[in-house]
Order: sequence, then structure tokens, then C-alpha cells
Amino acid sequence: MWVTILQVIASLSILVTLHECGHFFPARWFDTKVEKFYLFFDPWFSLFKVQKGDTEYGIGWLPLGGYVKIAGMIDESFDKEQMEGPAQPWEFRSKPAWQRLIIMLGGVTVNFILGVLIFSLMFWHWGDSYIDNASLPAGIYVDSLASEIGLRDGDQIKFLGDQKYDKFNGRLISKAIIIDNIKEITVVRNGSEVKVPVDPRFVGELSKYGNNKVSLVGARVPGVIGEVSKGTPALEAGFEVDDRIIGLNGAPTTYLNDFQKSLSNRASDDVTVTILRNDRDTLTKSLTLDDGRMGIVWHSPDKYLTYKDQKFSFAGCWAPGWKRSIGFLSDQISAFGQMFSGKIKAKDSLGSFISIGKMFGDEWDWRRFWGMTAMLSLLLGFLNLMPIPALDGGHVMFLLWEVITGRKPNDKVIEYATMIGFFLLIVLMIYAIGLDISRLF
Repeated sequence: MWVTILQVIASLSILVTLHECGHFFPARWFDTKVEKFYLFFDPWFSLFKVQKGDTEYGIGWLPLGGYVKIAGMIDESFDKEQMEGPAQPWEFRSKPAWQRLIIMLGGVTVNFILGVLIFSLMFWHWGDSYIDNASLPAGIYVDSLASEIGLRDGDQIKFLGDQKYDKFNGRLISKAIIIDNIKEITVVRNGSEVKVPVDPRFVGELSKYGNNKVSLVGARVPGVIGEVSKGTPALEAGFEVDDRIIGLNGAPTTYLNDFQKSLSNRASDDVTVTILRNDRDTLTKSLTLDDGRMGIVWHSPDKYLTYKDQKFSFAGCWAPGWKRSIGFLSDQISAFGQMFSGKIKAKDSLGSFISIGKMFGDEWDWRRFWGMTAMLSLLLGFLNLMPIPALDGGHVMFLLWEVITGRKPNDKVIEYATMIGFFLLIVLMIYAIGLDISRLF
């Protein structure tokens, strides 16, 4: 739990600090006074603060974001007293509309640049590794949901819609159905090409919160023993490393998933397992399961699959980093479109910092950490750009109106709109936290 919490705090600290720098530095360039620069929120008290020049720098105790308080600007501080006085040259409201627009767009600009930067440097450092779909020895095995869609064990997927399926990844199928709205999946089944129609209802089914990590399919591989645990039924029965499981109670089980499926409904049964040893000797072993377990650790499926590794130079990492970033943002826009059309329920896609923590995992993996940070940076930029008062996009909306019409909106209108927007965001945040807490139980 603590590893998860530390990852979330570290990632948010990076994102919030750089986002606020995106507002802070343009404000300073245009000689606008910045009264506060805070990492996290500080209602009632702060964990740390120091005054340097005109600006108070600090760390709040509530890790839900951060802020810069710019003089002469209507924001979440709702400093009405300051706004009631005459405008001063160093205040935000005294600056030309184009300067105010740059200041407000600075945060999301940094988020978008940061997302591209992290993805690009990840390609440079780690490259890209994926399972070659053409290398699957015996096609796929499917879970119950994939079976409902119409996929079958042994299928070899060729196309998702009209996109060639080169990189084997079960979650790409979910994405293709939910985001890309594909109508069919093309597979090779028993030597013939088959087009599997995708019922539109699976958009909603796969987007349910409980299905958000479903892989749908896996690679069919043989069940070969990698380790026999001490003091287990398998060791007592004489199983050895590299034995290949080929049958259970007289029924053939060619692949690991077949064997595991046959074993799944048994608790403490007596079973007879047929194995192939040294690729030539067929043996039969009898044992009693221990709460459904034999005491076997299987060889990793990676042993039987072909991975392709692509390396990138420093000069060559930027194109795939840009492509990954644009693809992620495009998926978010499509997902919002699906929500507005009613195909995806908003509550299934909504989550708080608890959901974010689950995505980081409980082990510190730098590749996953930076990948999550890049995605959160792009998502933060995208959400902040939405034209909702109290978000950067709300301020940008009013400023664009001023630039286009030449008329500045009334300060009271902006103030009330910001109050309403801020209230709605708080309600949405509380609702998201409530959803996550209910999911824990």
C-alpha cells in the first residue's frame, strides 16, 4: 500500500509542480504578481511555506492538486476584496487579453509537452517490445466474455475492423471495440477466414468498471512444469520440472488453459494426470488436490512466444513518442464521445486517486511509473482544457470571447461562473471518491 501511495504522490508532485510552473513563468514574464505557488492544497494550514519576494511558496496537506494565486484574477481563492479595488498594473486583469491567454494556456501546454517528452524518452531508454501475433503457436484461448463476442479457442486474429492485428495484446481488442467502435473481428479458424460480427452491446459491457482490466484472450501454450513446490501433492506424486501435462482423468488437455479450466472446479478431488516426459515417455500420476492446487509453477508463456524488440536512437524516439501521445489523446476524445452518446456509462469510467493508485500497482516499476505519469500528464492537460469555469479551459473560454468580440466579460459573471464550476468539480470529486470506496467493498 505504501509503495502505491508513494508512487501516486511522486507522480502528482511532478505533474502539479510543472503544470503550475506553466502558469507561473508566463505570469512573471509579463510582470504579473504571483502571490502564492503551492504544491497540493492548504485549507486552514500548510505543511511548509516560505516567502521569497512577492511570492509565498509552500506545500499543502491535501494532495488533490495545487495552484498559483495570481494577483487580480478570479480563481478558486475567490478573493473578492482584491477584485473590488482598482486594477493595478501588476495584476492579471490589467494585462492585454493575449498575455492573459498565454498565462492561462501555460499549464496545459506544459502537460502536453511533458507527456510527449516522457513517452519519447521511454522509447529511447526501453525501446518497444511486443509479442509478434504471427508467432502464436496455437492461436488464442478466450474467456467467457470473448466467447460471448464470438471468438473461439484456437482462433488466430488477423484484423480488428480494418486494422491489421500485428501486436498481440488482449486489451487492444477491448480498446478496438470500446473506442474504435469496430463492427467485426477477422480470424482464421480451422484454416478458413471467418468474420466475427461485434454486437454494439459489448461497448457498454466491456467499459463496465469490473471489466476494465479484462484481457479477453490469451496465447495458447503447452502446460510445462517450471517448478514443483516442496511439500505438495505434485512432489509426492513424482512430477518433475519440464514434464508436459497432456491429460486429466483420461481426457486430453493439449494446452495449459485446457488443463486449468478442467481443474478449476475441483477442490480436494483425487485426479489422474497424464504427462509427457523427455518428449517420449507417457506417464500417469495420481494425486489428491490440496484445495484445488497441485503445487506446480508453470513455465512462463514467454518461453513459447516470439517477442520483437525495437530500439530507438535519441533522434528517432520523438516520432513514436508523439504518435503514442496523439493516440492516447484521440482515445480520450473518442471515449468522451461514447459517454455523451450513452454507449459508455460515465460512472464506469469515473475514478478518484484510489483508481489511479490501482493502476500504478503495489510494486515500484519505473517503466510503469513513467508510462502512468505520461498518461496522467496528457489527461490532466486534456481535462483542464475543457470549457468549464474553475478549470483553465473556463478562463480560456472567457478570454477567447474577449479576443474575438473585443468586449471583456463582466467580472461578476466570471466570479459566479467560477463559483458554480468549482462547486460542481467538488461534487464530482466527492462522487468519484464514493464510487471508489463502494468498489473496494
